[in-house]
Amino acid sequence: MSGDNFGLQTASGFLHVPEESKAPYADDVLDALRGDAERVVARYPQKRSAIIPLLHLVQSVDGYIPGRGIRLIAEILDLTEAEVSGVATFYTQFKRHPNGDYTVGVCTNTLCAIMGGDAIWEAVSAHLGVDHDETTPDGRITLERIECNAGCDYAPVVMANWEFFDNQTPESTTHLVDDLRAGKDVTPTRGANKVCTFKEISRVLAGFTDGRADEGVGAGPASLEGLRLARENGWTAPGDGHPGTQPEPGAPAPAAETTPEPVPVKGNPAIVADLPSKDGAGTPVEAKQLSLLETPNVAPAVDSPEGGPVMTVPAGPVASPVVDDPASGTHVPEPGQKDPDILAARARMAEAARSSAPAQPAAPEEPPSDTALVEAAYGPDSAVPGLQGEGPQGFVVKGKMSSMTFHTAGSPYFQRTRADVWFRDAGAASRAGFTDALEPDADGKDEA
Repeated sequence: MSGDNFGLQTASGFLHVPEESKAPYADDVLDALRGDAERVVARYPQKRSAIIPLLHLVQSVDGYIPGRGIRLIAEILDLTEAEVSGVATFYTQFKRHPNGDYTVGVCTNTLCAIMGGDAIWEAVSAHLGVDHDETTPDGRITLERIECNAGCDYAPVVMANWEFFDNQTPESTTHLVDDLRAGKDVTPTRGANKVCTFKEISRVLAGFTDGRADEGVGAGPASLEGLRLARENGWTAPGDGHPGTQPEPGAPAPAAETTPEPVPVKGNPAIVADLPSKDGAGTPVEAKQLSLLETPNVAPAVDSPEGGPVMTVPAGPVASPVVDDPASGTHVPEPGQKDPDILAARARMAEAARSSAPAQPAAPEEPPSDTALVEAAYGPDSAVPGLQGEGPQGFVVKGKMSSMTFHTAGSPYFQRTRADVWFRDAGAASRAGFTDALEPDADGKDEA
């Protein structure tokens, strides 16, 4: 049960705001609020955009959003009280009844739950004697069940006023809430050196810095593992190093611009592939990374009179989810399929291959037919649908590629199922990895 002074929450979840929350502010408090609100509103081209930080500002004074706070914000922003209340009741960070000094949020979303989040919740809820969004009688702790604390790499995670406590257990979290109730300074796993009170952190969320942004650990090893691997391998993302990109704290200064060294690709030193690097020059791509460039549109290497294999690009189309670009002789993806930097690298690879190929051009390759592709994937007893969707003579089983299921003619779903591939019989479909969409139940009847 929540304390008598901390609002009433009914079984249906509706909160009853006490009448005293509508009492006007004292003059000195009101003057300070208006002064801070003026600074907040000045940051926005349209003042109604300041509604969320102003709600945090009110919480920094009252510890929740009282009726008088709603009225004040509506007056400052020229909004109705209903408009302000609509925002205040939408976001769970805004409390419509008095909140404790410390909001302790236990993540019980999927990953944290299976790692122990549910056990933490049960233990701490029983220890404090409160349920979700209820406050201890001393007004120190408000307990919340959180959908996600955005710290999955350290599951199970608990937050106290939105500071991280990683890899928690029922015992460690019980110890945490006891220390907070006792008034001890508590240091989070990551973030500032001490957990602030709910009012103090609300003022920070309103946009007023407390000067503690650089305290403590910003990110732990688990969060930075991908960055470490990228730096070890020289991987960069498109856009790295563009104007406005800030370096990671403590990262070494970028090297001066240099021309990248050619990197042999498939044994041919004449062929190099480069992608944009952090300094805007080029970053060589190792041969093992060529799969990222989708190289199936480059034919296998052939012998060169000068010695060493040479990669050639077929003049005709190939089986690939791309379309031809006659102007460049490369294969360009349909909109949204590939990054233009990767396309440019592929074009340079193709040009290098052509320039180092033998004088006699390679014969164009014929693209494999749909039938050949299907037979290669699912065996000789498979075939593609005809123009009307029917199978060739002797192919009587429908296959659905997206679900890897098949239907025989006896299936009640046979007539309304589209065939992506046909099979001669159920055995051929089973050998290709498809599963019968109908399986006999206990009494021998087929059910979906």
